[in-house]
Amino acid sequence: MPKKRLRIVTLNIIAMTNPVFIVGGGLAGLTAARHLHQSGIAFQLLEARDRLGGRILSTDASGQVSNDGFDLGPSWFWPGMQSAMSYLVDDLALSFFAQHSDGDMLFQREPGEAPRRFPGMRQVPDSMRLGRGIGAIVSALAAGLPKANIWLDTRVTQVTLDRGEVEVGFVDAVGAARSMKASHVLFALPPRLLEATVSFSPPLDATTARNWRDTPTWMAPHAKFFALYDRPFWREAGLSGTAQSAVGPLSEIHDATTASGKAALFGFVGMSAWQRAKLGTDVITQAAIEQLTQVFGPEASQPHATLFKDWATDPLTATEDDRQADGHPVSGGLAPLPVEWRNRLWLSGSEAGRRDAGYLAGAIEAAEYASMQIINQLERKR
Repeated sequence: MPKKRLRIVTLNIIAMTNPVFIVGGGLAGLTAARHLHQSGIAFQLLEARDRLGGRILSTDASGQVSNDGFDLGPSWFWPGMQSAMSYLVDDLALSFFAQHSDGDMLFQREPGEAPRRFPGMRQVPDSMRLGRGIGAIVSALAAGLPKANIWLDTRVTQVTLDRGEVEVGFVDAVGAARSMKASHVLFALPPRLLEATVSFSPPLDATTARNWRDTPTWMAPHAKFFALYDRPFWREAGLSGTAQSAVGPLSEIHDATTASGKAALFGFVGMSAWQRAKLGTDVITQAAIEQLTQVFGPEASQPHATLFKDWATDPLTATEDDRQADGHPVSGGLAPLPVEWRNRLWLSGSEAGRRDAGYLAGAIEAAEYASMQIINQLERKR
């Protein structure tokens, strides 16, 4: 059954002593901020990075955040299956296009063996990409929010429940320790990271803490490699850019050419985080270029730039528990919050999705649910 579109209730500014605090400025945090702002509810968004987007990261050839970039984090969504993402893309009037799949695919079975070529198979449903990179959704959401309410380089360290309010302790961009009172706190970050980096008073019970530690963090075990070229030469040879490899280091390769025509191939690095750390970026990069040359021919040996993002080494995404791939987040898999924290504290990252957990749509759905619960509670108190 299609998901009903979220109802945005425009209210007068709700009078309250303290705002809602949103911790995390990725897709979930920005979506929640959008709904609170449109409903007239004061909020403050605290993001530990020096940029918005979280695990959404679209960059140019130099690795700098770009509004027409390559997606080092997630890049695909499926409108027919993930209505939350489809509705938001439509609301923000963002363009999108199908992942390039025209042409044959290749399979690399053994080192030194020529790759085998097979007729391509069109994916159903199509994997879609945003026209200017998935980071376009971050820019569009941020553009509709008051800049004064967004704190970058701000790391939350503790939350304390005090007479029905929540005191949030954090370190700001200049390194000063501060605290502020909030009516509600919405955590838009992975449960594992939350449990590992934020202290709670009263403390979390053992069951909740274990549930959060046992929840896999979306993207955290993975690494992506990009090789950028002057043109998508593989298309001229009748190839889709899709390849599977039993050799490595890249296990799965795809065409990453942008809608504006910037040519690239990308691959998921098919080795564990521990192996990647042992080899290092330079060795992996060289091996990946050699592999692309074996698979796609001599022109692949001369990329004009490469990009590499290992999410397992990102301390604002992954913990030590994320260094091994241990499954995908399960929709509706988070245990209920302890009684004392209910209706004051909310989890709304992708891992908290009641459906589509571990996808962009899961982050949106979780944020919509949490923000609407807060809106309804505050509206009843008017």
